[in-house]
Amino acid sequence: MALNPFFIQGSPSEQRLVQELINEQLKIYGVEVTYIPRKVVGRTNLFGYEDLREINSSTFDDSYLLEAYIQNYEGYSGSGDILTKFGMSLRDELTLIISKERFEDFISPFLVGLPEDEILTGFRPKEGDLIYFPLGNRLFEVKFVEHESPFYQLGKNYVYELKCELFEYEDEVINTGNEDIDNLIENQGYTTTLILSGIGVTATASAVHSSGYVRKIFLNNDGYGYTSPPSVTFSDSPSGITASAVAITTSKGNIFSISEILLVNAGSGYTTPPTITISGGNGVGAAATCSIEPNNSGYDGIRQIFVNNQGSAYLTIPLVTISDPTGRPGLATAGISDNGEVNSITITDGGSFYNPNKNPSVTFLSSNENSIGFVSATGYALVGSTGIITSVVLSNVGFGYTIPPIVSIASSFSDKVGLETARAVSVINNDNKVVSIRIVDPGKGYYISTSTKVTIADPPKINGIGTYQYNEIVTGQTSKTTARVKSWDVDTNVLKVGINSGTFYRGEELIGEDSLASFAILSFNDFDVYDPYAQNDEIQEISNKLLDFSESNPFGVY
Repeated sequence: MALNPFFIQGSPSEQRLVQELINEQLKIYGVEVTYIPRKVVGRTNLFGYEDLREINSSTFDDSYLLEAYIQNYEGYSGSGDILTKFGMSLRDELTLIISKERFEDFISPFLVGLPEDEILTGFRPKEGDLIYFPLGNRLFEVKFVEHESPFYQLGKNYVYELKCELFEYEDEVINTGNEDIDNLIENQGYTTTLILSGIGVTATASAVHSSGYVRKIFLNNDGYGYTSPPSVTFSDSPSGITASAVAITTSKGNIFSISEILLVNAGSGYTTPPTITISGGNGVGAAATCSIEPNNSGYDGIRQIFVNNQGSAYLTIPLVTISDPTGRPGLATAGISDNGEVNSITITDGGSFYNPNKNPSVTFLSSNENSIGFVSATGYALVGSTGIITSVVLSNVGFGYTIPPIVSIASSFSDKVGLETARAVSVINNDNKVVSIRIVDPGKGYYISTSTKVTIADPPKINGIGTYQYNEIVTGQTSKTTARVKSWDVDTNVLKVGINSGTFYRGEELIGEDSLASFAILSFNDFDVYDPYAQNDEIQEISNKLLDFSESNPFGVY
């Protein structure tokens, strides 16, 4: 039977009046909350079916102020704080009532125009959206939207009842532009703390030569059971400095042994090879011998390398390079005739290590070079089979000399044979500074009067530049791992990131996608100390103090 036509079951004007009264009440008795719609960034197929897709990443980058009435009158509802095996879980719930008209007029128009795969629906509040509750400074997630309560008064519904639970962050991207909201999740979720390099300083070092030094160390037996580096000692030098070295251990197939022995000081004054003793380190069986390079009048090697400046920001062990040896240079003097020509050359030192198959160049230096009509003499040296210069051949006697010129015989690494360049490796400490340099090979042919240059490579990043921006993507240039910036402290160079795609590498450069900020990673901590739901270790540590499970029965004796 049809309704009575003489009674109106809710006229538009009556419905309008009710809606306006509800809107007014919400403005009077409600609180101003912030509505944050969820936007879908990525989906994955379930069980290989495209029709079954799960949202795996979301972003929240818009926010709208909206008045809401708090349905709770005795505090938060829900289960409260629960102790779980994963730590403390907060199960607070909140029920809010918002105006249907206000949502449709002031929020929906901004959402309905977005792509369907980004916004599930923009016509009504939807499950998964967030509510910022300013009174508690907390974020709640909409779990259910009730749109039929009160039930069709005057034939229409006027409000949405939002049943919300405290939001548990799971690597969603929240970038509303409201600092009060964005800062709430700064220390939530899985967070990696990166210590970055600000300003790096290149380390410097210098070398000392010696003769009668330890030339090579031969590891005759690597031993076994060395759980820590053993001590390495040399018998005393009879007339100089006693050598010293360190052992480097390794593990292969759970067998701990010595992999190599590196010199700290090659010593000096040895006439016979010293005895090497290896002791300690909980191991046995290792044995080593060595050879020496006796005193050969300038055929020195690198005895020791001193670190003059430890530098800073060394994230990986820097390369150490040592200049080439040149051996003892050849020396000669020249004589001139009455008409200003070079007429004689006397070899005062034949040098060493010269290549018998190569004639080193000879130059004549004179103060008369700028005189009118002056012609410089030219020539080359002849080398004997023992690598010593025997004579100098004049190609041009020159003209205009008033005093005998200085004779300079080439003595570079390329002019000689039998020279061996020293090799060394650096050691860095936990402060990322170069603390020492160990000699792998002292080399051969370093002339005592020649300065040897030791160069330590620059830190991977001398100067960090830029300022990382909140929520921008940063990329490790070696690992290609990406993450989003949570916070950046420019004073301490501490960067907190989340939503990591992998693991960063120590020493790699980290570049911001938007800011183009660039720093190197000194160190990082993957242990998530900020996640309030990951307190397993703390609970286990406290429980261990309560009960001593090392006993057979901590509760008594049966």
